[in-house]
Amino acid sequence: MRKLLNQLYSAAEVLAAVCMVGVLLAVLTSILSRQLEFHVSGLDAYAGYFMASAGFLALASTLRHGEHIRVTLILNALAPAGKRRLDIAALAVGVAIALSLAVFSTKLVIDSYVFNDISTSNDATPLWIPQLGMAVGTILLLIAFIDLLVSRIRGDESGMNAEEQQRHE
Repeated sequence: MRKLLNQLYSAAEVLAAVCMVGVLLAVLTSILSRQLEFHVSGLDAYAGYFMASAGFLALASTLRHGEHIRVTLILNALAPAGKRRLDIAALAVGVAIALSLAVFSTKLVIDSYVFNDISTSNDATPLWIPQLGMAVGTILLLIAFIDLLVSRIRGDESGMNAEEQQRHE
């Protein structure tokens, strides 16, 4: 199961990187089109879609690598047992928040598809397509939070690398 989850997080990282390349290509094409005096409709919107998708798709991997900002002032003042309980409680809150994000972003995609929502720009992109990145990213974030919570409950600290454990934000 661990191998499958790690592959899932890695696939999301790759998709986030592809989206960042999409941002680059959209911006470069926009710059070039202005210099060569032709217009490609919707490039700014596509750059935004790619940027949002990249951010959401990277959330789960960022969590698993311990790269989200954690304020450890209270956590470091506690004894190991209290630290563990507070960490588990914080992860449970993270699961609840990620669950609501996943549910609402998935509902947004479904509603956009059902009601045939399109962008207001000339390209008339069906909005459910760029919204997929957000929905998939929040679902993966939920999976990562559950994964980390279960690991902590079992007493496994491997989800946090040593570098993150030394960091004090």
